[in-house]
Amino acid sequence: MVLQGSPVPDVMTTGPSARYRPTWDLALDPLMSCKLCLGEFPREQMTTISQCQCVFCSLCLKQYVELLIKEGLETTISCPDSACPKQGHLLENEIECMVAVGSMQRYRRLQFEREVLLDPCRTWCPSTSCQAVCQLKEGEVALAQLVQCSVCRLEFCSACQASWHKGQACQDNMPIITFLPGETSSFYKSDDDDAPIKCCPKCKVYIERDEGCAQMMCKNCKHAFCWYCLESLDDDFLLIHYDKGPCRNKLGHSRASVIWHRTQVVGIFAGFGLLLLVASPFLLLATPFVLCCKCKCSKGDDDPLPT
Repeated sequence: MVLQGSPVPDVMTTGPSARYRPTWDLALDPLMSCKLCLGEFPREQMTTISQCQCVFCSLCLKQYVELLIKEGLETTISCPDSACPKQGHLLENEIECMVAVGSMQRYRRLQFEREVLLDPCRTWCPSTSCQAVCQLKEGEVALAQLVQCSVCRLEFCSACQASWHKGQACQDNMPIITFLPGETSSFYKSDDDDAPIKCCPKCKVYIERDEGCAQMMCKNCKHAFCWYCLESLDDDFLLIHYDKGPCRNKLGHSRASVIWHRTQVVGIFAGFGLLLLVASPFLLLATPFVLCCKCKCSKGDDDPLPT
C-alpha cells in the first residue's frame, strides 16, 4: 500500500533481475564517440564489431558496409578503423543485420566469384549464356586441359578459355566471349577496340567497360592499362601514351582536362623537389652532429664499467 504524498519508487520488480529505468535516468548515460563521423551517441545507437570490439555508430557502419558491397572492392569487410589493433572484420551475420536483402545477395555472389577465381581446380564456363562453374582435373591444373561444361556441354581449353585445340598452342589474344554451337554471334577478341569485355593483361580477369575513359584499372590486381591496346600505364603518370601511336587522342578526356591532370602531377613532383632542396642544407649541417653523437654513444658503450 502506497500512502498519499509518498514518492513512487524507481524500481518495479517483475522478476528476479528486472529493473525499470525512467527516461531521466537514461539521459544520464555517457555518450560514446564514433571514429567515422566523430559524433557522440548513446549506447543504443552504437554497434560493436564482435571480432575486435571496435565501436561505431550504427548509421556510419551501415553506410560503410553498403558502399563496399556496392563497389565490390572487398569480399571480406574489415573493420573501418585503420588502426584497429586486432585487424578484425565483420562476420556474415553482422553484415546481414545491416544491409538490405539485395545487397546481401550481391555480397554472397561476390564471395562465391572470388572463391572460384582463387581456386585452381575451378573455372567459369566462357559462354555468356551459361556461366556455370566447371571442375578441372586436380593432377593437371598447371597444364592446358579439355574442359566440358556439365550444363551446356561446351568444350573449351582451361588455359585460354577458347574452343578446345588439341595439339595446338594457346593463342596470345584469347577470345573474351565464346558462344554455344549453333549460335551465330561473332567472337570478341582482345585486340578488338569495340569489344565491351576484355581480359586484364596481367591477371586475365574479365573486365567490362560500359563508360568512362580508356585508362583502366583492374580491381583484382590494381594493374593500370590502356583499354584499346592493353599496354601498361602503371608508370605513365602523365598519360603520354595517348599523344602518339594508334591510341592518339583516344583517352576520352578533353585536352584541357589532360593538361590540368599533367599540371597537377608535375606540381606534386615539383613540390617534393622544392621541399628536398630547401631541407638539404639543414640535413648537411645536421649530419656531422648526428655522426658525432653516434660515435660518442659507441665509445661510451665500449668503456669499461667504473669500479
